[in-house]
Amino acid sequence: MFCRQCEQAAHEKGCTVSGICGKAPETADLQDLLIRALIGVAVYGKLLRGLGVKNKGADLVLIEGLFSTVTNVDFDPASLEKAIRKACATRNALKALFFAEYKKTNGREFSGTITPAAEFTPAADIKGLAAQAAALMATPPLAVDKDIASLREILLYGLKGMAAYADHALILEAEDEEVNSFLYKGLSALVDDSLTADHLVALIMEFGKTNLKCMEILDGAHTKRLGHPVPTKVTVGVKKGPAIIVSGHDLHDLEELLRQTEGAGVNVYTHSEMLPAHGYPALNKYPHLAGHFGTAWQNQQAEFDGVPAAILMTTNCIQKPRPSYKDRIFTTGLVEWPGVAHINAVNGKKDFGAIIRRSKELGGFKSEEKSADILVGFGHNAVLGAAPKVIEAVKAGKIRHFFLIGGCDGAKPGRNYYTEFAEKVPADCMILTLACGKFRFNTHDFGTIDGLPRLLDVGQCNDAYSAIKIAVALAGAFKCDVNELPLSLVLSWYEQKAVCILLTLFSLGIKNIRLGPTLPAFISPNVLKILVDTFAVKPITNPDDDLKAILKK
Repeated sequence: MFCRQCEQAAHEKGCTVSGICGKAPETADLQDLLIRALIGVAVYGKLLRGLGVKNKGADLVLIEGLFSTVTNVDFDPASLEKAIRKACATRNALKALFFAEYKKTNGREFSGTITPAAEFTPAADIKGLAAQAAALMATPPLAVDKDIASLREILLYGLKGMAAYADHALILEAEDEEVNSFLYKGLSALVDDSLTADHLVALIMEFGKTNLKCMEILDGAHTKRLGHPVPTKVTVGVKKGPAIIVSGHDLHDLEELLRQTEGAGVNVYTHSEMLPAHGYPALNKYPHLAGHFGTAWQNQQAEFDGVPAAILMTTNCIQKPRPSYKDRIFTTGLVEWPGVAHINAVNGKKDFGAIIRRSKELGGFKSEEKSADILVGFGHNAVLGAAPKVIEAVKAGKIRHFFLIGGCDGAKPGRNYYTEFAEKVPADCMILTLACGKFRFNTHDFGTIDGLPRLLDVGQCNDAYSAIKIAVALAGAFKCDVNELPLSLVLSWYEQKAVCILLTLFSLGIKNIRLGPTLPAFISPNVLKILVDTFAVKPITNPDDDLKAILKK
């Protein structure tokens, strides 16, 4: 195997024996082969779209297939095998349809050249598929020019991240043709040897703008269904009684579970990236949404160990379950782990009866415990509602600077930087945060400025859209460019959703982003130089020096 798509890449180069995330070599190989199969779908799907023919089934295959290969999603070889065979069957159907449509449209047989990368016949079993993966090098070939390979990988990982957001939106019956179309265009570009580095850079910038559209669609789907988030106090702790802990990102799964547990005597708790759910009126109305349990995803093995609660993993974030809780953890959606009970949708509906029964068998928590209260719900609607007060405070000199400190959390050393940085932000500065990186400091008391909380939790990673909307609105109010605002982005990255958000920020021309804890292993020196020269990207150093450099401007 060779995998370097996340920040945990071994030795900051790549995992070659097994994934730091727990991914076995067989799983990594099957995920690579799935990407190759999806490229075939994209190549023929793009050709068909050129003839005006679209296929919703193929759109879904691309979205779900790409999302399945994101870090900490699908670890189950059997599930990946099914996805590969489904992708190949879809490609074959698109291929036959393309040749038929081409002949019907042009009155002659197609005589053009189609990349061999769109073709392969899947082996008869998993072992054979893994061997094919090793031979085909489904991820961008490392034998090509190092910078071309780097740019292809950046695009691929961005596409994986965007597919995650597109999947969340699609579950809520929201989609966008611009997003769907780019999946075909982007995946096809990975095997187009005619594209130069300049072509790929332009394509990556186009992708960034497309991902902004994707996040906008998801934001709209969430707020239409659940209402705009409102500032809400959340208790970190537990109540007496049976319990289900819900982790991941899928708010639709949480909503359905809350419906099915209503009046059942079961308390439901959010975990990790589910924390922002408490700010949505349609979710917070359930009294048995009892609070928040635990911290970020990478601590789950210790946090779930010995807890008398059932656990539901809804999207990426799962780690290898310990034997102590493997019989009470459930997966749903695209998340799967071998030997873990999976809850499938039947005709679009999920029956959570099994996990509800398991929670009651376990008995739940014996007494009430509380460790902190935290505020969530500062999405763009809430923050912009207070914009006049914020603007007045800036003009009066009460707010000197804004810091966006957030992104993915992870287990590798060096992430305590973000805790220390947040603690050292001067008292006349505001902090916006999002994604699971906030668990490094979100229980700290940062106080207020002129009645406004100094720490504003914007939401999940996809709520970077809210942060962008807030920044653009403030720039408009002050009649300046976003880069001229007293605003600094200090971001932590871990997996592919962070990559797609970073590319969106680049596409908007946002500069001087500080990124850590390490730079991506898949960015070549020349590509890094482009990012530094064009966007002034900076690796984090230490909180004192970085704060001094930011605030002296």
